[in-house]
Amino acid sequence: METAYYRWRQEFGGLKTEQVKRLKDLLKDIETENTRLRRAVSDLTLDKLILQAACRGNY
Repeated sequence: METAYYRWRQEFGGLKTEQVKRLKDLLKDIETENTRLRRAVSDLTLDKLILQAACRGNY
């Protein structure tokens, strides 16, 4: 547990308030983009499976 604290402190301890806010905003943006991309991949995968089934005549 102590090791994790010191590692965190070494990485983030010197950040100013504005930098922490910016980092949080960036992480939120990344999570939003990842969610959007996952949804797009799942939609495309479903479309592919439907088209494969239609090509085999299983519709």
